[in-house]
Amino acid sequence: MKTTRLLDLTAAMVLLLYVAFSLPLVSGDPGRRVNMTLVRGAAALGAFCLDGSLPAYHLDKGFGAGSRNWLLQFEGGGWCNDIASCVDRSKTRRGSTRFMTKTVVFTGILSNNASLNPDFYNWNKVRLRYCDGASFAGDAHFRNGTSLLYFRGQRIWNAIILDLLPKGLSQARKALLTGCSAGGLSTFLHCDNFTSYLPKTANVKCMSDAGFFLDAIDVASNRTMRSFYTQLVSLQGIQKNLDPNCTRAFYPEPSLCFFPQYVLRFIKTPIFILNSAYDVFQFHHGLVPPSADRTGRWNHCKLNVTACNPHQLDALQGFRTDMLGALMNFFRNSTRGGMFINSCFDHCQSALQETWLSPTSPRIHNKTIAATVGDWYFGRGSEAKEIDCPYPCDKTCHNLIPASTTDSLASSAPGHNSRGTLSQSQAELNDLLS
Repeated sequence: MKTTRLLDLTAAMVLLLYVAFSLPLVSGDPGRRVNMTLVRGAAALGAFCLDGSLPAYHLDKGFGAGSRNWLLQFEGGGWCNDIASCVDRSKTRRGSTRFMTKTVVFTGILSNNASLNPDFYNWNKVRLRYCDGASFAGDAHFRNGTSLLYFRGQRIWNAIILDLLPKGLSQARKALLTGCSAGGLSTFLHCDNFTSYLPKTANVKCMSDAGFFLDAIDVASNRTMRSFYTQLVSLQGIQKNLDPNCTRAFYPEPSLCFFPQYVLRFIKTPIFILNSAYDVFQFHHGLVPPSADRTGRWNHCKLNVTACNPHQLDALQGFRTDMLGALMNFFRNSTRGGMFINSCFDHCQSALQETWLSPTSPRIHNKTIAATVGDWYFGRGSEAKEIDCPYPCDKTCHNLIPASTTDSLASSAPGHNSRGTLSQSQAELNDLLS
């Protein structure tokens, strides 16, 4: 199923391209490399990656005034919603810690440099590696004569938390749960559960980056994302781990509660939503999935937004309108929530130094993402809810658009050219994915 492969693989590509190849604008700080920790006690909980390997995380210990504060970041990377795509995924770093790099670079909101991350630099920071293909939410398995797959994302989440509690998380004074893309969706799904593990006196909040996936109608009038998530929830046994208040409200379609727009009103913990109104992954797979553009009329527009015709721009503006509509109740009525909805063609902005905090970071009302999130978390000043004007008014955007709309990772790679699209040599892409 081509749509399945594309949702799974391209999400991984988008995140990898931005984090691995975007050049930091602050010289002399390439980012801190942090070693992997395998969760040795995970097996006793039945918490395994797709292929049966142990789950893992990377912990950079806090220091000074931040030694009892914790920031946990879910890694992103798409989903798999059928056996074939999950088998394929289990043979890669998206489904097995055996294939993962043993160190990762901490930048952006994970940086330990005060000038690059002034509010969270000295906190304990944890990156949760993603290897289940269901936003850390499934609890099932599949076995036949040739394949054994573990759909144990929920158990992985629990196992990592239980491993961190005796390392200081149980004594947290402040905590922030965050994540990007599929990890940003994980943040919505696990926000209240995270709070339940921590001291009642702790200041606990959540921040989703590029995780507000819409229940969108595509340009062929189909609900491609809804169909995909329905299959995903069924395959990986996710329903029992969704918010029960939400699933009761949306009975008989509990899989709708995998969409942030439906579960948001049931989340009790304060949450911040960081998203582009023209999120590039959703543009390519929610609004204009390959199944809705078999003749390739959107190819040029996908590669370079300045090549979009008026009809295509109208569709993009309609997607923005739908996103703001889905957020309007939160914007008007949430007294503890925050948001930064800009008009950049981008995907994941907190893990990349260039977009989190740098001299040319995206801004709304001259405020960076880092400053807005920090003001919200620490309650500095007025309500931290920023909504950008529509494209093309924002001149601070980087407009990082992946240069491939095919279902192959080998057709293009990252790097900036003069139009703001992404390109790089085949050899560099192979190195990145090895």
